Amino acid sequence: MTDHHDATLARAQEEIERLSRELEETNRGVLALYAELDERAMYLERVSNLKTRFLSDLSHELRTPLNSVLNVSRLLLDGYEGPLTERQQHAIRLIQRSTGSLLELVSDWLDLAKIEAGKVDVRPSDFTIDELFGALRGVFRPLATSDAVALIFEPASELPPLHTDETKVAQILRNFISNALKFTEHGEVRVAAATRPRDTIIVTVADTGIGIAPGDQERIFDEFTQVETPRQHRVTGTGLGLPLSRRLARLLGGDVLLRSTPGVRSTFILHLPRRLPTPPSAGEPISPAMEGVGPRAAAAHRTEPTTPPL
Repeated sequence: MTDHHDATLARAQEEIERLSRELEETNRGVLALYAELDERAMYLERVSNLKTRFLSDLSHELRTPLNSVLNVSRLLLDGYEGPLTERQQHAIRLIQRSTGSLLELVSDWLDLAKIEAGKVDVRPSDFTIDELFGALRGVFRPLATSDAVALIFEPASELPPLHTDETKVAQILRNFISNALKFTEHGEVRVAAATRPRDTIIVTVADTGIGIAPGDQERIFDEFTQVETPRQHRVTGTGLGLPLSRRLARLLGGDVLLRSTPGVRSTFILHLPRRLPTPPSAGEPISPAMEGVGPRAAAAHRTEPTTPPL
């Protein structure tokens, strides 16, 4: 009986020792895996920093000559070197548009790289939607030259002030308005704002343009993605404006959503907390709502199908 008990204890001891060796080997494997993950994380961080530095240096090197080309073009069109023929003016305007598109691409690409690397500075300030709309109206007045498309800013004087990064909010809305003007041949582009629950605010840019098919409504927020349409070949774009706008909105604690009916209209909706979260974080996307966005914009979307929150 004693021999049997001793044999059982010996087998149990052997099993314990075997399990201890396996556990020790597992621990060594886990430690090695952690070390490899740390090494990979450090490598990816170095790559990200190098990418951002490269794009920053490249941006600086490209912006200087591109701005020079734009300035010289402007001087030529202003008659600095004497009168120009219509063909010369047309050629210089083509140079301006191409240079401006390239400058836009460089700037958007750099901004995206900075956001990915966490290198973006957020500078909150107090401002009103009315002040923001006034500045945007001044920016787009020289560009909205088509009599067939009206650019309308709805009154926003009764809305409370915001405390967030005004420059980034303006950048988002410039992208929305610029796209709306590009893809609207007749009708209007209407910009409106309204307060929402949870101390948030929404700003909408609604157009009567070509619309976006349901299958493409999420794709357009991917970098360098442009939807193929007959009008696409007649307008310029980088495919970075909308992805950048969504990243900026989430950086400010908000989100960007889209409502669109192909061939009828599109509405881009910027949701923002009225006060910038501290510290800034993307957080959960704010639930979309259309109530109180201005009489015409709200009425235009009562017939649209509901799109679930992103």
